[in-house]
Amino acid sequence: MLCQKCQKRTATIHITKIVNNKKAEKHLCEVCAHESEEMDFNLEPAFSFHQLLAGLLGAEGIFPPAGDTDTATPGKEMKCKNCHLTYSQFKQTGRVGCSQCYETFDAPLKPFLRRIQGSCIHNGKVPVRTGGALRLKKKRQSLREELQRKISAEEFEEAARIRDELRQMAEEFMEQKEQGEQKEQGEQKEQGEQKEQG
Repeated sequence: MLCQKCQKRTATIHITKIVNNKKAEKHLCEVCAHESEEMDFNLEPAFSFHQLLAGLLGAEGIFPPAGDTDTATPGKEMKCKNCHLTYSQFKQTGRVGCSQCYETFDAPLKPFLRRIQGSCIHNGKVPVRTGGALRLKKKRQSLREELQRKISAEEFEEAARIRDELRQMAEEFMEQKEQGEQKEQGEQKEQGEQKEQG
């Protein structure tokens, strides 16, 4: 779609105005959109994660100064041995230069990561379609650990409840497994019959 104003460049800005239930649309290129007096277009990204990170890294009280960490030589700023990125450069940009930087700046990064994410360990997410078995496995593991804690604390009624829950989960798992196997066998049988007919 061409720009409605200059009819030369591709329209990348689409404006829809609705006033008194009347809809008016404009399709402009970036150049014409900048020239437009109707709206103030700032097409440069106003915010980036790296700017946020750099701002937080530079905030007083979050990190010790670069030379005050355990891994730094007194009076000398921390520097990655691999890419030669300094701690100051890291604080300015909010970006590490290589994977080695995580180890080099480990001491100042850990409190920051704990504050932002609540942990220093990335657990990731599990896909919904394929994650059912993994979620079940993690839940069973956490229930087993809780069962051991309850037994150690001599909370036997609660331990029995958890034991029963684990048994029920095991039964449900076996039922699901059998249903999956039966479904797979049925599909294989159907494919075999189709081959014989074809």
